[in-house]
Amino acid sequence: MKTGRAWVLLLLMLCGVVIGSFLGILTKDISWLSWLDYGMTFGIGSDAGNGALVLNLGVISVTFGLSIKISIASILGVVIAFLIYRKL
Repeated sequence: MKTGRAWVLLLLMLCGVVIGSFLGILTKDISWLSWLDYGMTFGIGSDAGNGALVLNLGVISVTFGLSIKISIASILGVVIAFLIYRKL
């Protein structure tokens, strides 16, 4: 795989995740589409239920955290992005 094609695939996958997650959030209140927002959140930070990493230097305090939510809509977005990539 050429480097340029790899970047196209990465960009399409990222767009698929973002658009899929957005559609999952939009459809969570629609009864027959609410299953698209079903997923799991994991990571480091308050959103994931774990303690965040805190660096306290006395004068400044920095908090690090990472939270990832994988939903059915985001998985479908990645699959559709991959199918689009194969058609290119």
